Amino acid sequence: MTEENKTAAEPRCGFVAIIGPTNAGKSTLLNQMVGSKVAIVTHKVQTTRARIRGIALQDETQIVFVDTPGIFKPKRRLDRAMVDAAWGGAGDADVVILLIDADHGRDDDADRIVKGLIDQGRKAVLVLNKVDTVDREKLLKLATRLNEAGIFTDTFMISALTGDGVDDLRRYIAGRMPVGPWHYPEDQVADVPLRSLAAEVTREKLFLRLHEELPYSLTVETESWEQKKDGSIRIQQVIYVQRDSQKKIALGKGGQTIKTVGQLAREELEEMLETRVHLFLFVKVRENWADDRERYREMGLDFPTGDS
Repeated sequence: MTEENKTAAEPRCGFVAIIGPTNAGKSTLLNQMVGSKVAIVTHKVQTTRARIRGIALQDETQIVFVDTPGIFKPKRRLDRAMVDAAWGGAGDADVVILLIDADHGRDDDADRIVKGLIDQGRKAVLVLNKVDTVDREKLLKLATRLNEAGIFTDTFMISALTGDGVDDLRRYIAGRMPVGPWHYPEDQVADVPLRSLAAEVTREKLFLRLHEELPYSLTVETESWEQKKDGSIRIQQVIYVQRDSQKKIALGKGGQTIKTVGQLAREELEEMLETRVHLFLFVKVRENWADDRERYREMGLDFPTGDS
């Protein structure tokens, strides 16, 4: 093997933060990049609450993608914790991807993020998502307007849902990763504790099932995780809501809602864990969970101080 070939085969590894406004498709892009579901995806905004790491391979390069909560103007303590987590992910990354919903276009949240990157002196890769729903002229105008900020090294146009353009983006990102050893085993696709991942699966089913504002007033925690002698797993989770009226909604008439959510979550967990799962869900009222430091720790968020 020549010296040139040895250099070309050197392992690389780095971190990539995916930031953007809410509902831009960050979690969908992360799952597409990794080739496996590691982040929950719904049509609702602000689904992702904490930073989730998905691990992708491209030839000799390991890319650790950090899916961050959407960046928006925070109103509550939880909002501020989510936005702080997003900016924290960007600050720690080797490469930052700014993902914009091309169909939605440029808005106040997008402008706020661009200004934040400028203030931090950070360069980023501009990625326009959902391009299959927008005509070419509108795409070019949007790309031109955003590039006027002078902070983007390159621009990609993709559809995270269909995967169109994602392979090109992954190859480009791999070429920008620093030389160094891989941080994770070759077969690992996420750096999320299984207990947390299981809670996220249940929270996704609740988001999809409940159409009121309730999803933003609840959180899910895995209380216990027990490996049985027959190889199956017994999981007990608590869904925390803030009021008795919300508990009734989460349970549903005759307990039908929680039963359906439990069945859907169990089926996905069994597929994910490749074993039988016994899932037990309980709904509890905790009025001030959104101001409880322990709940933030469980979600992997820093507790913001000051006024909520």
